[in-house]
Amino acid sequence: MQIAVNILHIIFCISLIVIVLLQSAKQAGLSGSIAGGAETFFGKNKGRTIDAMLSKWTAVAAIGFLITSIVLQIMMNA
Repeated sequence: MQIAVNILHIIFCISLIVIVLLQSAKQAGLSGSIAGGAETFFGKNKGRTIDAMLSKWTAVAAIGFLITSIVLQIMMNA
């Protein structure tokens, strides 16, 4: 069981790092160079822009990372 939680924890950790690096900053960062003109594909719908989707996935990855961290700590103490 602990091995499965460790694998999930590593997956959440790596995905959190990648998602944060893909988000654009004020200077359009790495996301601007990779996405290019893909932002215009979504139009003016703010809920479906690349940055909005990355923001949602960042929250999901962060919650998963937090939950697996707590579960691993409980498993270590038990």
